[in-house]
Amino acid sequence: MNKNSDKFFSNLGLAMRAGKLVTGEDMVIESIRSGETKLVIVAEDASAGTFKKVNDKCIYYQVPIHQYGRRDQLGASIGKEARVVIGVNDAGFARMLLKQLDRTEVDGIDQTRQQ
Repeated sequence: MNKNSDKFFSNLGLAMRAGKLVTGEDMVIESIRSGETKLVIVAEDASAGTFKKVNDKCIYYQVPIHQYGRRDQLGASIGKEARVVIGVNDAGFARMLLKQLDRTEVDGIDQTRQQ
């Protein structure tokens, strides 16, 4: 893990402690529909069906989506069991996390930005 990914996971945990995240496929989809979610993070090891379902909602509701980290990394960063889908419900945290994701991509880590 590099410095940028450490910082990303640390800030994801900060957002969780601030109460600005929702986790789990159904809760995130509900939050996307209600217009609360500003960014969706999906684990790289999510099933194709889960990714498609969440990605389709994000496209329809124009919410940025990224695949990043493994489910165990995402869960550990927020103090929970493994998590596959995380929604960020705060614009400030979403902007900060997007910047870190873009920086990680620039650093050569094989991550893709899906929209």
